Amino acid sequence: MKNGTGKLGVVLLLSLMLGGCSTWDGMSKRERSAVIGAGVGGVAGSVATDGSLLGTVGGAAVGGVVGDAVGKRR
Repeated sequence: MKNGTGKLGVVLLLSLMLGGCSTWDGMSKRERSAVIGAGVGGVAGSVATDGSLLGTVGGAAVGGVVGDAVGKRR
């Protein structure tokens, strides 16, 4: 049950993130890089911690920061 709840959390998080990208055209390259980084980081954190909420959120936070840093260089 715990594993199913983690997967559901990941799906909900990704759905919210994709919904937030509906205004993708109005975003700067830096903002887009941060969103992509947060998405990738969230998925990676979830996979690395077997669906842990803390791992997913932590991965998204780290991924967002890395994506923002990459976006600065573009």
